[in-house]
Amino acid sequence: MVTQTMQTIDVHAHILTEETIRLLQREAPKVAPKLSEIGEQFATLDVAGNVYRHFPRGGWDLERRLQDMAASKVDVQVLSVCPQTFIYAQPPALAAAFARIQNEQLAKLAKARPDRFLAIATLPMQAPKQAADELRHAVRVLGLRGAQIGSNVAGKNLDDPELEPVWATAAELDAFILLHPINVAGADRLSSYYLGNLIGNPLDTTIAAACLVFSGVLERHPSLKVCLAHGGGFVPYQAGRFVHGWHVRAEPKRKLDKPPTDSLKRFYFDTIVHSKEVLAFLVGNAGADRVLLGSDYPFDMGMPEGVSQVRGLSISAAEQSAILGGRAWALLGAGDKTRALA
Repeated sequence: MVTQTMQTIDVHAHILTEETIRLLQREAPKVAPKLSEIGEQFATLDVAGNVYRHFPRGGWDLERRLQDMAASKVDVQVLSVCPQTFIYAQPPALAAAFARIQNEQLAKLAKARPDRFLAIATLPMQAPKQAADELRHAVRVLGLRGAQIGSNVAGKNLDDPELEPVWATAAELDAFILLHPINVAGADRLSSYYLGNLIGNPLDTTIAAACLVFSGVLERHPSLKVCLAHGGGFVPYQAGRFVHGWHVRAEPKRKLDKPPTDSLKRFYFDTIVHSKEVLAFLVGNAGADRVLLGSDYPFDMGMPEGVSQVRGLSISAAEQSAILGGRAWALLGAGDKTRALA
């Protein structure tokens, strides 16, 4: 007997290959990423003086990546760059050059292994017009499925009016947007205990999401497909507070002339919450059609057990299938991705 099953797709997976590093080094040696202290499991990653120790081998080693995907029961990864390489604080021309190099490399990987990889672009967000042009090139010429965007642009929130060309282009192209934290707020108070990641990352995602909601970006562009990393930060848990605040205060109404309920329902969320109970809350709160499998591969705060956690939820098989791949395939415009199993 032959049955059909949906392929699992991980929408949140980062990559930085050695070939990409070499190309970026030729462009700007002082800013480009460098790998050092390369070992069997980890290396040290340095991007413009920002040092990340214990960068896992799967970040650059494709064989290790494929082994890890098999262990996690992930069929396909949606590749995105490592956020360290956004370089939003660098000159726009350099950021644009870095984005083009990385996007071409992502497209090359997706073309070489279409059975295992799709990809989304990176953009020079400090130059919104160039960012919009790069997104159009990435989608229409390179065949990428959207873009990964940082939660702020060198300290500027995502409600900055100058970013309007990016949102308009993303909506026009029906592009999938993964919103990922970077350069987190409150860093001066989060230097201990790894709080910059434990609290800072979900906090900055929440700030970015709130800015998109209360500025009216999601109302002006209701077809935007924005996925919030790491389970949406604090958004699912505090959405009611946003709605209540709009009703009782004048400030949230300044650019949003109706309650934020509809805007909040437009977000998608990945599964990276590190708790089956919290994942159950997220799915129950947002709905299975708004939650997408993610892992944050290859980083240590990732969640490689996502597939097994979803399959362990007390929800229908159809809802599990939607989270594990069905909804993502539809959002990414990748068509029907079922496979036959004997």
